[in-house]
Amino acid sequence: MTTSAAGDLNADWITLTTTDGPMRVYRVRPRAAEALDPPAAVIVLQEAFGVNDHIQDVTRRFAEEGYLALAPDLFHRSGKKTVDYSDFDTAMQLIGELGPEPIISDVGAVLTTLADNDGISADRTAFVGFCFGGRAAFTAATALPVAATVVFYGPGIASGPHAVVDRTAQISGPVLLLVGDADPTIPAEDLAAIEAAAKQSSVELRSVVFAGAGHAFHCDARPDQYVADAARQAWQGATEFLGQAIKRGT
Repeated sequence: MTTSAAGDLNADWITLTTTDGPMRVYRVRPRAAEALDPPAAVIVLQEAFGVNDHIQDVTRRFAEEGYLALAPDLFHRSGKKTVDYSDFDTAMQLIGELGPEPIISDVGAVLTTLADNDGISADRTAFVGFCFGGRAAFTAATALPVAATVVFYGPGIASGPHAVVDRTAQISGPVLLLVGDADPTIPAEDLAAIEAAAKQSSVELRSVVFAGAGHAFHCDARPDQYVADAARQAWQGATEFLGQAIKRGT
């Protein structure tokens, strides 16, 4: 375990045992004065580029909101920790190798350690995913009941080789989808299919579409993708949504 000061937050890397070997997890604890009571957690699921500096920063932002925040390295099977933003081919290869079952297994391992070591149950935990992590979050929610799930522009939920829209009925907590209307990776028909599946199975789902925003609009580490106003509104909406869901689960 390596501990570092992230501002005055307590951030470290821990290693969990999974069915496919050890997995690193970036963990950030909230300040004692700001931690939710009873405690709650957010599991942050990475973009296609790994648990890089940006995802670590986002994880710290959730700790600033009072959550114990953890970002598991879903690329641990490959031995590749992070991928440069310019290496799109490698990123696509890595996420293409990750279907539903390894994602569910990895996220399940994080839920287990939260319950066993931190006393935080699944009904006080939320999934939040970005890009590939959005698909991962939705996928995990179909098998692992948690308080809430937030999907930031997650392609591949309704179409593609690892689509899980047919598992929507298995989701127990509310879901928030945040997408840009200029995102080519999430066409309108995919969003409509997810909304229809949720309605058919009485899953509580809310979708928010940001005009003029493309893919990865929340990623301020990529200036060519970042849309400041949409990012601000999406973050505010996500944190309010989580706060309501976690409180409801108390």
